[in-house]
Amino acid sequence: MTDIADLTAVALAEAIRTRAVSPVEAVEAALARIEARADLNAFMAVPAARARAEAEAAEARLKAGEPARPLEGIPFSVKDLTLTEGVETSQGSALFAGTIPRADAVAVARARAAGAILIGKTTTPEFGHKPFTEGPHFGRTLNPWSRAHTCGGSSGGAAVAVATGMGPLALGSDGGGSIRIPASCCGVVGLKATLGAIPNLQAPDLFGANSYVGPMTRTVADTRLLFEAIAGPDRRDPYGQSPPAHGPRLAAGDRPRLALLMRCGTILDPEVETAVAAAMVRAEALGFAVEPIELDLAALEPAFLVFLRSLLLARLGRAAAATPEKLDPTLLATIEAGRAYSAADLAEAQFARTAMFDTVQSILGRFDAIASPTLTAPALPVGLDPLGRIAIDGRDAGTIRGAWYPYTYPFNLTGPPAISIPCGRSKDGLPIGLQLVAAWHHDRYLLDLAAALEEDGAGACAPV
Repeated sequence: MTDIADLTAVALAEAIRTRAVSPVEAVEAALARIEARADLNAFMAVPAARARAEAEAAEARLKAGEPARPLEGIPFSVKDLTLTEGVETSQGSALFAGTIPRADAVAVARARAAGAILIGKTTTPEFGHKPFTEGPHFGRTLNPWSRAHTCGGSSGGAAVAVATGMGPLALGSDGGGSIRIPASCCGVVGLKATLGAIPNLQAPDLFGANSYVGPMTRTVADTRLLFEAIAGPDRRDPYGQSPPAHGPRLAAGDRPRLALLMRCGTILDPEVETAVAAAMVRAEALGFAVEPIELDLAALEPAFLVFLRSLLLARLGRAAAATPEKLDPTLLATIEAGRAYSAADLAEAQFARTAMFDTVQSILGRFDAIASPTLTAPALPVGLDPLGRIAIDGRDAGTIRGAWYPYTYPFNLTGPPAISIPCGRSKDGLPIGLQLVAAWHHDRYLLDLAAALEEDGAGACAPV
């Protein structure tokens, strides 16, 4: 018999609706799995008593004959960067240890209103500043496929949680790939929706926003379930002022046009190339039209670094000067690097962002989606310097942002929805991710495309 903790969210929702499983049983199964896999260090906080009380309340409502809400009784986790009312949100840092928010972030509030039950806060590097989930405040989160390799970041705890059945739904956040990177490393699905589709009011500069909150799950259907519960306009978000047109949906007989971006200005691991090429062969067998394109995404790295470093300097510069002992040395180095930029540098980075937006819009005007590797290589070995250089295929590939995840951060800066789905394994058994990108507000179409490929074997990862 399948353990309740291993059910998908869609299956669990149906089981709760039909009373085959109770919310209490669902929460207890998730909490038991969290305890059993504590060695992976995926959680910063687990409010077990509150989760049990909410499960009992949900069970009482169902017994009273109330209809089940879309996420009724389903356990979910939230990355420690995202605000959760009454549950510690430390930003992965000793600087904010013990901080208890007074209100939920929009996505959290909407998930809870739909019936989901918060079971914990997942690990993140301090303020999400690097693609490895480790730091002096909590240690290192382990990749369940290989402890010798990173689980990715900065939503690493969320990816590990859903990959191992510690709740079927998770909310991560993505400021440069932080949902899609760990999704690829851990063999799960991760969605960065259209800018503003899921409001994220925590960004200090909402007009220059490039950080998103979004679903992480084991299947595309589960991602869709959570997306539908948390997406929608919010007048406080400049990019979410009114309900967008729902956009197209994939219909039987359609022949989607995919722009295949295999290389983007850096070295590509041969195993990743082979896996993505195989996925495109399967896509063509399904009736997709696949056409290679060229686009140097890696060239945007300098502009991305201006945004990242300047933002961290503005937010944390005073704290870094006053209490450097409370911050990760790599975060301190990133903040310090921001001091070298001028106002003109920031303006030029905006120019580069605008130029890339125009280029991406042009491509998505000719194609229905862009397909690419999520990362240039599978999960990297643990212990690497996130500010240093990395090797891919035995060759020096450059700095980690430009060399390992150049496929992800350009779409944070340009705004369209992007999803990573599993796409095979390396010879060492490490997951490989396929990224799909669609036009603004074509989130549901993107999910349709991802589901079509997943159903043909490119996705769907069973719990580790």
